[in-house]
This record gives sequence, C-alpha cells and structure tokens, in this order.
Amino acid sequence: MTTTHRRTCHLCEANCGLLLEVEAGVVRSVRGNPAHVLSRGHLCPKAAAIGDLQADPDRLRRPLRRDGEGWTEIEWDVALAEIEARLTALGGAQAAIYVGNPTAHNYAIGTQLRDLRRALGVRALYSASTLDQMPHQVVQMWMYGHNALFPVPDVDRAHTVVIVGGNPLASNGSLWTVPDVRRRLRAVQERGGAVIVVDPRRTETAKIADAHHFIRPGTDPAFFLGLLVALDQAGAVAPGRLAAMLDDGWDAAWAQVRRFDLAALADHCGVPEAALRGIAAALAGPEPALVYGRVGVSTQEWGTLNAYLLQLINIATGNLDRVGGVMFTNPAVDLVTLLGRGSHGRFHSRVGGHPEALSELPAATLAAEILEPGEGRVEILVTVAGNPVLSAPGGRRLDEALARLALMISVDLYVTETSRHAHYILPPCGPLERDHYPMILAPLAIRDFACYSPPILERSPGALDDWEILAALAERASNARGTPKPAGVDPRVALDMALRASGRGLTLAEVEAAPDGVDLGPLAPRLPDRLQTADKKIHAAPPACLAELGRFAAELERRREPDPPGTLRLIGRRHLRSNNSWLHNSERLVKGPQRCTLLIHPEDAAAAGIADGDLVEVRSSVGAVELPAEVSDDIMPGTVSIPHGWGHDRPGVRLTVAGRHAGVSINDLTDPARLDPVSGNAAFSATPVSVSRRAP
Repeated sequence: MTTTHRRTCHLCEANCGLLLEVEAGVVRSVRGNPAHVLSRGHLCPKAAAIGDLQADPDRLRRPLRRDGEGWTEIEWDVALAEIEARLTALGGAQAAIYVGNPTAHNYAIGTQLRDLRRALGVRALYSASTLDQMPHQVVQMWMYGHNALFPVPDVDRAHTVVIVGGNPLASNGSLWTVPDVRRRLRAVQERGGAVIVVDPRRTETAKIADAHHFIRPGTDPAFFLGLLVALDQAGAVAPGRLAAMLDDGWDAAWAQVRRFDLAALADHCGVPEAALRGIAAALAGPEPALVYGRVGVSTQEWGTLNAYLLQLINIATGNLDRVGGVMFTNPAVDLVTLLGRGSHGRFHSRVGGHPEALSELPAATLAAEILEPGEGRVEILVTVAGNPVLSAPGGRRLDEALARLALMISVDLYVTETSRHAHYILPPCGPLERDHYPMILAPLAIRDFACYSPPILERSPGALDDWEILAALAERASNARGTPKPAGVDPRVALDMALRASGRGLTLAEVEAAPDGVDLGPLAPRLPDRLQTADKKIHAAPPACLAELGRFAAELERRREPDPPGTLRLIGRRHLRSNNSWLHNSERLVKGPQRCTLLIHPEDAAAAGIADGDLVEVRSSVGAVELPAEVSDDIMPGTVSIPHGWGHDRPGVRLTVAGRHAGVSINDLTDPARLDPVSGNAAFSATPVSVSRRAP
C-alpha cells in the first residue's frame, strides 16, 4: 500500500514542502507540495535524495566502537557504559564540542546541548558558525541588540537586488529562507527592477542577473565603502524614518567613511568607479532596494567589517525595515525573545588569544587546542553532525590532531572523514524517523510561517533520535564527573512552550494540524519596537567596527607589494546538488559531469601551460592537492576556484558512492591561521596558491 506524506525538507535553508510517496517503508517518489504556504510546489534536486539518505546501506544503524584499525558493532547500553567509564578515568580532562551545520535543521538537538556542555564542563563550543556566518551575528548584536536579528531580503517586493558574495541559485538562500529563488529574482526583473551580482566568479545567479561585476577576492570592504562614498558624494544618503532611530555613532561612522577616496577603492577591489556610482544610484532611487551579502563576505579576514558596512548601506539608503528592502521577521518561534542577545570577548582562546563570540571559539583553532601542550589542552571531543576535517581550514592538521585525542565521540550517521577518528560513533535514527520544525531557519524566511512535520516512518528497533543520544551522553558525563544531573527536556514540549511564549501565541497542536504550514503573512516594518538595544536606537558605530575601518584604511595606504609571479587567489564554490560535505553519498546527486574541478581563467591557464581537463597540482603554504582543470572565463583572471566539501579519499571512510567521486578538499589548502580577528570566522577566501600542470 502506498501512502502520501506531507513534510518540510530539512536538507537546506529553503524548507520546501514535499509530498513523499512511501510503500513498505521505502520512499518511492518525492514531489513538491503545491499547497505548502512558503514553497508552493517548488523543490530542488536535493529533496529527491531524502529517500537515499534513509535507505543508504552505508548509514550506521548501531553504535560502533573503534578497535585498533577496525570497528565493532555494540549495543547502546554497552557503548554508553564504556563512555562513562572512560570519562571517569579521564577525570577533569578538558572537553570540547564541535557542532556541524545539520544541527541548524534539527531543532531537537538544540534542546540538549546546554545540558551536555554543563555535564562535560565545556566553556565554549566550536561550530560551523565560525566557518560561515559569525560576522553577521556579531554585527547584528552590536547594532540592533541581538545576534539573531537578521535583516531578511524582501525579494518579492524589491525593485533592485544587489547580491555580493552569494549564490542563492546554488544555495537556495543562505541566512535567507527563500524557496524558488530563481522565479523570485525573475519576478524582480519582470516588474522593471534589476538584479546585480558582485562576485569573483560568474555564478549561476550572476548568469541570470542584469549585471555582474568581478571583484578581487578579499577586497569587499573597498566595494562596500565605494558605495557609501558614492552615495555621500551624490548627496543621496537618506535614511528617512530611520534617522530618528540612529544613535550619535552615525556621524562618527560617516567621519570614518569620508576618509576614503573613491578612485582608490575602485582600484583596490577591481569594480570600476562608474559601476560603483551606478549601483549606488540604483540603491538610492525611489523604489525599494537592498544589498545582500553572504558566505563570500563572511569568509575573509574582513568579515566583520563587511557585515557592518553592508548594514550601513541598507540604512543609508532607507532600505532597512522597508517593504522591498531588508526586513525583520515576526516568527512563530522568536529566538530574539527566547535567547540571550549574545556576547563577545568574555574570555579568550588558550591558543592565540582569540575572543569568544556568542560563546564560541573559532573552529579554525580546534586543531591547535588539541595539539598544543599545556593546561587546558583539549583531550576529549564530541562532534555532533559535523565533518570539520573537510569543512574547516587546515584539514590535514585537524586529521593529525583528532588522532591524538584521549576520547572522541561522534554523533553521526556515517563513518566520515572526521568520525573515522572517533573511539565511538553513535548513530541517530534515519532522517524520516524524526520530526522537523525549522526553529532556526523560519525566522529567516521571506514570509512569516510555521510548519511542523511529524516522523513518517517508524523507527528501527532500538534506534535513538539525536536528542536522545545527547541526553544520554549528558547523563553519563554527569555520572562520571559528579556534576548535577541534567533536568532533561522533551523537545516537543520545549517546542510547544517556545511557540506559546512567542508573539504569535500558537500552539504545537495548532501548527501540527496544518500539514501544509501556517501562513503568518508578509514581512512588515517592525522598528523601533524590534530593536533590542537598551535605548531602542540603532548603534551605528560599534567600536570594534570602527577599529576595523581604521585597520582597512592602513591596508589601503600600505599598498601591499603585488603577489609573486604565478600566485593566484583561491575561492570556494558550491553546486545545487551538493550541501557542504554531507550529500555526496547519493548517486542521483553526484552523477553526471565531474564537479570537483579547478576553475581557472584562460589567461592564467595559458600562462601555466594548462589545457581544459589537464591534471593540475594546486599548492598553498599548508598543502597541495591534484585535480582536473576546468578552463573558463566564468572565473576572473588571477583567481581560481575549488568546490567546498569534497575529499572523500581518506582511508577508513565508509561512504561508498562518495568514495567513487572523491574529489579533493579545498581545506587541505586553506590556512587555519587566517581569521577575521573580530569574529573568529575562518578566512577561506583569497588563499594564495600556485598552479602547475601534472604530467599524464
């Protein structure tokens, strides 16, 4: 008998509504749900892989214990008892937790992490946030009073959309829940507006845009400052109603901006002065407009400065909190009212003295915290749905570090490049055997909505959900360390309480009774009430951001020596059929042309004697990889690109399909010492490399 189930996809930020046909516990088809309140029938290729993940023969069903070079399946009670005994023997050894990107799609995990941290005595987390988005959150905390106050691009009513360092046609939005973004951007154009993309690569999004401008990797502050200077020179700085909400720092910020010369900024970033003036004019026009910047602006040493300048532009043009600009949501579960505003610099890392950001330390420093001797060295590590060997910079060094841990526990579906180092792998149930609510991502949506999906398959006998594993680990760690027993919380109860406590006042029963979702309406202006600053003002000149402006001014004045001959700057990229490192074991997603290639401009290829398809070596200060070259003018001269998340050829990995399409890891080339000094975000972008042809 075939049954049809409604479910919201949990694989990316778009949260598309799906119709899954299931027969005898097997997913037979996946279609878009036309009745879903947000996605209205759209789905991307990743959604079709949900059944692949559920049925994957490589997915672990029982706990594994590493015995020498091999693995032994053991029962849950045995695994937990052994972990408790090992924690007891290790006494007060320093523990750490690394949390991966998939946890953002699993609300239940978040209900247990605090207990696990307390039980293990963990002061700071390591997570994918400092590989991706931390600059945005730190700046939002300082300017608007809470790290979760994300201004969301209101693309459905915008007239001009400027996208910097983002590729929503591949990502389905990032810090932006926006299903079917291609159609939405096309609608901007159909109503007479324009889409402008600024990126070192002619991305999938750039190819449908009205204009695309190449920008030198790592020079984004010059572009953003160029827009601000152009606005000022044109007399087009007009915050409108926002003026009454700006604190005294507004004038201080502009005093710093006016120090910069537009021609010098254009020369530095490679975007012509005329283009900067044209984009500024479009943003300052009478119609609503917005600037959206994502991974490309976060993952560089100027990440915090970029995030700050981006906010200034949307404020200066009056497009913050404006219909068709960038707006604040009114979500069914409001993290702003439920969670603390965040913190910065309350303590610093043992190695390097990096400030904490939102109780996290830079993921790029985890290897050093394990390898560097001394008091406080990390000896115990728990990873939760994370694969930092592929996703964090300096992957080979992290490989070395993980092998030296006294105890490593991985909560993971697979034996991955990271979990292969674990002493115990604790696998959660299959993805369709647990419920789903987009607690973190719904507050980033283009339209306020709520949608709850119950499990659609019964759990395998003995299987545990992620949250149950974390709760059990917290209890065992409390036993071992003599810390207070965790109170424990049922995630569904916590979700219901969160819904009731938020401004919408919904209940879980009400949301669950609407399997196509609850439409809570379009975004609406919410300032100044939504501001969480004590004075209900926008703090326009956070001291750390002004200090970064000064540092960047000094950078421009120094006029660094040009790179040595043959040096190219490396950037990443992603594909619609990929999602970091964790969807490469689905044959339907990896089949077709090889996607792990070195994208290189014809001029740079000719200079190195490289032809399309040649095997090349890419070398940086920390490592080297070999992969095929893809010669294309989609990448700007002086820049090369390798996609993120590949490199499945390490020994001991149990990913059969991924192993046949192994590719190489860009993070065997990136340097963990390169960070945004304010937020601690890894500076992947603009890594200097050399490229040479390898003999056949």
